[in-house]
Amino acid sequence: MPSDPQRRALIGAGLAAGAVLALPGAARALTTQQAAQLIDRVVADINRVINSGRSEAQMLPEFERIFARYADVPIIARSALGVAARSASAAQMRAFTDAFQGYISRKYGRRFREFIGGELKVREARPLKNFHEVKTTAILRGQAPFEVTFLVSDRSGRDLFFNIFIEGVNMLATERTEIGALLDRRRGDLDALIEDLRRLG
Repeated sequence: MPSDPQRRALIGAGLAAGAVLALPGAARALTTQQAAQLIDRVVADINRVINSGRSEAQMLPEFERIFARYADVPIIARSALGVAARSASAAQMRAFTDAFQGYISRKYGRRFREFIGGELKVREARPLKNFHEVKTTAILRGQAPFEVTFLVSDRSGRDLFFNIFIEGVNMLATERTEIGALLDRRRGDLDALIEDLRRLG
């Protein structure tokens, strides 16, 4: 029978393991199948919106809901803002993230609206470092099929995508460049940039 110190050590180890398992995302690692299933849901929602027959004004809020539900918006927003995120206050980061969500949803929603009459199909998924890559094919009327790739991670405790490549164009890299240019034009004024993003996209 273990001594009292041994018993305490075993109980402590058990409690520590339980605490780790209770942490968001710690109970399991994201699998390739789960990453593919997430993008299956994203693709199904995008296909539903683009073929709904709605106007652009009606579609764009739907795209924002899809983005908010399936994308790791805080990670994407912080990455797009780059080094300026380090000096931003918590309130500024919340405001920037909210404005960025609307901006990126309008911008990429209009791009996905070009897919009307077509569809996205999940083709393959594979693990890469600490995330997964899920490749889809965009099949449009009168155009050659092209690739749309999603990068998926569970770093935030949920399975979410954090980047998109459309025909090889990297969303995060593109937005980091464009947000940086907008911030430069505002001479580093983050509050002015936030107001800009509320109107753009």
